[in-house]
Amino acid sequence: MTDNDRVLMVDGCQNQWDRKPKDARWDREILGILRAGDVSAVNSTIAIWENSRETLETIGHWNRRFREHADLTLLAKSADDIRRAYWENKTAIVLHAQNTSPIEDNIDFVEIFADLGLRVMGLTYNTQNLVGSGCYEPEDGGLSSFGKDVVREMNRCGILVCFSHTGERTSMDAIAVSEKPVAITHANPRFAKNVQRNKSDDMLKATAETGGVVGLSPYPHLFSTEGTVQDFCEMAARTADLIGVDHVGIGTDHHMSFTAHEQMWWTNGRWSRTVPSFMSAQGFLTADWQGEDVEWPAWFQTPADTPVITNGLREQGFSSTEVEAIMGGNFLRLYEQVFPSPAD
Repeated sequence: MTDNDRVLMVDGCQNQWDRKPKDARWDREILGILRAGDVSAVNSTIAIWENSRETLETIGHWNRRFREHADLTLLAKSADDIRRAYWENKTAIVLHAQNTSPIEDNIDFVEIFADLGLRVMGLTYNTQNLVGSGCYEPEDGGLSSFGKDVVREMNRCGILVCFSHTGERTSMDAIAVSEKPVAITHANPRFAKNVQRNKSDDMLKATAETGGVVGLSPYPHLFSTEGTVQDFCEMAARTADLIGVDHVGIGTDHHMSFTAHEQMWWTNGRWSRTVPSFMSAQGFLTADWQGEDVEWPAWFQTPADTPVITNGLREQGFSSTEVEAIMGGNFLRLYEQVFPSPAD
């Protein structure tokens, strides 16, 4: 790849996260795979159901990695850190909680985690919590009073509000409260695949109207299992027609090398012993699922395949400027608007 072929790539979500030190997934091999795909920045999941202490342990693991693998990676607290990673051929890590579980029921924890480098946080992960309703809840009760305060505090502290796993009413309520742009870091339009986690046209438009970005994903639960890279790029084109190319990004939701037990943790957490009935009823997983992993499309097996998307967008007819925007420029602009500046 020549310098002329390079684009600054930001992946809105990956799940190589580690609950325990012995299960660490973000090892040097995975960091090398990110470099092979020339991924300049990735939102790394540090919490799904984890509480504050567990999330602190994961941040501690990351701090260790930033020291041990400083030739490959760095912590992104600002958009400038991502630009630096691009020019230094490193991958910047944006710490991303997919749930508000790390703050528990304490509004003060928002600022504490922001000070430690947390920059993106989903309001809910699939189910009901103290903030609002997840996307798989049969009834979406909307944003709670606590949730409204959390959104305002996230705005104040420079943490991006994410709706990838959040119910539509709760998301719309949060948009009404937020004074800063918001994001869907890793989900697709419902017109691409009609599953509950994907988003309606109204939700996509409302996100874009804040100045936000929608990160499109090849994850098979959200995208056709037989879908080609051309199909993916056609989805990107249709999304751009709907909400504007300045609001389209990439959020692969990729993961590698997880055990069945770890896969089930994503779904069941501490609160269920079996696949929740509302998830199986909506076709996300079968009732007898035992943690088997999905089969990723042949054209996107690992983040090393990221340039395939770049080339696919070019072949779809997007201009060079538009390709740069979708692959990373739009998320970078959003981060600049939301994250604290280095001087803060």
